[in-house]
Amino acid sequence: MTPDTAPDITPDTTPDHSPEATSAQNAGAASAWDVAAADDVEAVRRQGKIRISEIFGPTVQGEGALLGMPTVFVRTGGCDFRCSWCDTLYAVDPTFRADWLPMDATAILDRVKQLSNNQPILITLSGGNPAIQPLAPLIQLGQQQGFTFAIETQGSIARKWFATLDHLTLSPKPPSSGTVFNANDLAACIAAARSPAATGTTPPFASSGPAITLKFPVADEDDLAFADQVRQLHRDIPCYLQPVNATPAAPHPDGANGVDIEALTEKYRWLVDQVSQKGWFDVRVVPQWHVHVWGNLRGV
Repeated sequence: MTPDTAPDITPDTTPDHSPEATSAQNAGAASAWDVAAADDVEAVRRQGKIRISEIFGPTVQGEGALLGMPTVFVRTGGCDFRCSWCDTLYAVDPTFRADWLPMDATAILDRVKQLSNNQPILITLSGGNPAIQPLAPLIQLGQQQGFTFAIETQGSIARKWFATLDHLTLSPKPPSSGTVFNANDLAACIAAARSPAATGTTPPFASSGPAITLKFPVADEDDLAFADQVRQLHRDIPCYLQPVNATPAAPHPDGANGVDIEALTEKYRWLVDQVSQKGWFDVRVVPQWHVHVWGNLRGV
């Protein structure tokens, strides 16, 4: 990527971090998050409920800093982005909104406990973009009963309850996704997670709030350059790189077949070589291990 084609990730001096503003900004690149979908989520929120696409497990986390850790996934429905290589369209595309079940925090946690045989376990909040949802009551209720919480979000919507999480993975979407990155939105998410007002602590933040990581999907050299530019803005946060699973994931059937594992493995090798050649010895290169094991199969 040449300097005159590199994405501008300089923070805006007058940012608007609202879900509506972020959705509007990405409307030109993705049409998934329409007005009807936003209104639907807001209506469900007013009922004190969360749109749920699926709850499954126990399984293990297949990527990122918690790779291999036993977990139950709570996947919410709805997203303000529409990435070109999205592998969970059934939790993103409003076409599937009828499949997203409105559930309150108690019902969600009861289902998790059924799956975990009433044993506390890591609950991974996923999506779509789970930051759209009113998850604070679920996190509070679960932590009171010994559960821990991790979330992955693209860093487009900041929530005060980020500070109550145990693990926060921020995954800015690169140029290959076809979406628009806003550096201020990402900074707002980090600030929310480190807020002393939310955690009841005072600076420094080393022992308060969630463990924060940056995780970048990488499809090509432009994505790699983007990841480097963004991570330079937040040198104190651990950085993970992973190859993009570029196989289109049709919402139905279950997606068990069709993933080009050989190409994905080759992309991983390329990414390792790039990191080694550039001397980026402070990053971690991880695969989407669940894709290598199960493909795009749902519920694992």
